[in-house]
Amino acid sequence: MIDTKVWKLEEHKEIQRAVSEAAELLTDRQVVAFPTETVYGLGADATSYEAVEKIFQAKGRPSDNPLIVHFADKSQMNDYVKLIPEIAEQLLAAFTPGPLTIILKSNGTIAENVTAGLSSIAVRIPDHPVASALLQACRLPLAAPSANKSGRPSPTTANHVYDDLNGRIAGLLDGGTTGVGVESTVVDCTSNVPIILRPGGVTREQLEEVLGTVMVDPALAEQVTENEQNQTPRSPGMKYTHYAPEAPLWLVEGDAEFLQAQIDDCKQNGYKTGVIASREMAQVIRADNIKVCGSHKNLNEVAVHLYDTLRAFKKSDVDIILCETYSETGVGQAVMNRLNKAASKKLSQLY
Repeated sequence: MIDTKVWKLEEHKEIQRAVSEAAELLTDRQVVAFPTETVYGLGADATSYEAVEKIFQAKGRPSDNPLIVHFADKSQMNDYVKLIPEIAEQLLAAFTPGPLTIILKSNGTIAENVTAGLSSIAVRIPDHPVASALLQACRLPLAAPSANKSGRPSPTTANHVYDDLNGRIAGLLDGGTTGVGVESTVVDCTSNVPIILRPGGVTREQLEEVLGTVMVDPALAEQVTENEQNQTPRSPGMKYTHYAPEAPLWLVEGDAEFLQAQIDDCKQNGYKTGVIASREMAQVIRADNIKVCGSHKNLNEVAVHLYDTLRAFKKSDVDIILCETYSETGVGQAVMNRLNKAASKKLSQLY
């Protein structure tokens, strides 16, 4: 067990000192969790194989799953990629710093376990004052997946990180609740047409406003085949089950009457049932344990509260979690991507 040091920045009178202490741990090849505008990340020196291995050990993450490298600015990024093509330049200008990750061709200087042996590298510039200060202080590229146990819902508060990783990491910068709530959008820019590999905080519609044509990887709408299970994913979040709460999650696609029927059926069969619902749905259904994650009229609100809601149901309290589905427009595509990966079953109403 490691003695995890926690800096509560809202109470810390000398924030810069806390950031400097965390930066010292990173330069000493330790791992430190820190807030970004999307979720909390678990950072380590991306040039050190030894440091990056500690990320995999802390998370229990498969080593063939590539990591995103965080940079303080574009000039630092230039040192680790072969080139930044025009489409990537446009995206960097429009959306960074911000919740966007770009896949570029690596020049081979990043540790091999960051890229999982791929010739490409996932890069981003986060838009959060703590993340920016930390990257400036350590002057290292930081490999930083979400700061949670592998497979669990991503952390949007320091308490989520502490619950999962206390005793497994060297430090935790507590910067409060993150703003976007879901991870960055991942766009592959290694070919002529950009491809969305993972939906996230920057929507497809926003990308198309800048670039025009943007493709979506077919794997986002398909189940992973046995053959694909043996391949190295091109982006985090493409291959393995992610975001799962403690109890089985069942997605329910249908109206209020259909959801109510599933709730009643579970109760009749003796299951303790939790429900994740929109504010609108929660007003018209009956259930013993309902968690509201936002409104259908504001999918950004749903995204912000999604992971906290998934974590709210403990295995000791419920046997099954029923969750309604959401529109896949805008950030709703990212919300449904995460829910589909978290769910063990989907129930659809026949109209």
